[in-house]
Amino acid sequence: MRLVSFGEPGSERPGLLVDHAIVPLHELSPSAPRSARALLAAGLAAFAPALAAYTGPRLPTDGLRLGPPVFDAGKIVCIGLNYKDHAIEQDKPWPSEPLLFCKTPNTLAGPHDAIRHPDGEVFLDYEVELAVVIGRRARGVSAADAAAHVAGYMVANDVSARRWQRGDGQWYRGKSCDTFYPCGPALVTPDELPPVAQLRLTTTVDGEVLQDALAAQLIHDIPALIAYISRDITLEPGDIISTGTPAGVGNFRKPPRALVVGNLVACAIDGIGALRNRVAGPA
Repeated sequence: MRLVSFGEPGSERPGLLVDHAIVPLHELSPSAPRSARALLAAGLAAFAPALAAYTGPRLPTDGLRLGPPVFDAGKIVCIGLNYKDHAIEQDKPWPSEPLLFCKTPNTLAGPHDAIRHPDGEVFLDYEVELAVVIGRRARGVSAADAAAHVAGYMVANDVSARRWQRGDGQWYRGKSCDTFYPCGPALVTPDELPPVAQLRLTTTVDGEVLQDALAAQLIHDIPALIAYISRDITLEPGDIISTGTPAGVGNFRKPPRALVVGNLVACAIDGIGALRNRVAGPA
């Protein structure tokens, strides 16, 4: 199944993507929760019989704004330095344990929304990432049991203001500006995807390929991440784990390459889809 949201920012509604059209959840089941988090807690599989029998209206995606699939996410837990080639391009050792930081929910943006460049020179950067969405509460979960807590996967772009990230001495401001986490285009359930290690991640800027890697390069895989995080931080349905980015980010290119207003950034993962976000000036 593929969960999407649609509608204006702040007024998104959930739906299921079927053959390039959207079945609104309220049409499929009038009692379905309007919250993405509540839907995931109930379990998307619960709606499969109704979807199979559904013959009602579908919304074409053309001309319709897609929002972040989990538009009301509670936490966005991010992993730094989690791809082997990304560590190599920085000449850093692989971390023995995951490096955690957070992005705030105001960063959430849809798969085609603008990325807003903050006012001033910030060295705006892109990071394609595989995002894992939690479907069942996880506290003290073992790596062996982690898969049962995964609702699905999305494409994400961990947009970063590198100058602030370096200058502030911590990452909060540089990672958490409005629109700094485009994601989607849908939350795809695990049964629709090949093994995670086979997923290919790419980023292009104005058509030029700048990142290209397989998720097999993850240093700490998804079961290990869920086990490590849930040891001390309870993960709830709708929480997002952003699993890290491969080599090729602008900050470590030679010469370094920042995003500028007008750039079109496309982040894609095979089997899940693509984000296409234009960089725009400050709101």
